[in-house]
Amino acid sequence: MRRYEPGLEQGLMVSKQSVLVNFIQALCAVVLGNVAYFLLAPSFPSVGRHHPFRFDLGMLIDFWFCLVAYGLIRTARKWR
Repeated sequence: MRRYEPGLEQGLMVSKQSVLVNFIQALCAVVLGNVAYFLLAPSFPSVGRHHPFRFDLGMLIDFWFCLVAYGLIRTARKWR
């Protein structure tokens, strides 16, 4: 007898192509977000700039730029 595995028959498996597309979208979001942050960082006050090896406001602002880029990429793909 086979053991019951919840979700197996509900189609929770995803294709390798969709995983690759999600990875590429996330990678593009990180690259675009970081490019935008580092282009605009000189105009930020010193508290808004990231200092290496520290968890600071600059890191949160950089994360926010990446999150916005990811949202824009996902929205653009849905409109297509």
